[in-house]
Amino acid sequence: MYRVEIISNKSVEDDIVEALEQYVPGILYTTVPLVYGRGGDDYKLGTATWPETNFVMVTYVQEDQLERIREVIKSVKEKFKSEGIKMFYTSADEL
Repeated sequence: MYRVEIISNKSVEDDIVEALEQYVPGILYTTVPLVYGRGGDDYKLGTATWPETNFVMVTYVQEDQLERIREVIKSVKEKFKSEGIKMFYTSADEL
């Protein structure tokens, strides 16, 4: 089992969710809808100076789903090259 975290600009959240639900049938996930921070060269703070924000999606999947998720995120990143879409994963064990 793997824990997958996707961190991205809020503006592409719907695109990511729709693509994952279409290409990874039955995917279960949790989103943190409003996330502040800094990545790369800019801040995402939801303020007048730094108005953009991020979101985080967390899902736990089996190995066969992991590759499909990687492909989906790669495709979305190609479509939205300047949005700072990141995906991280690590092995996970359920207690």
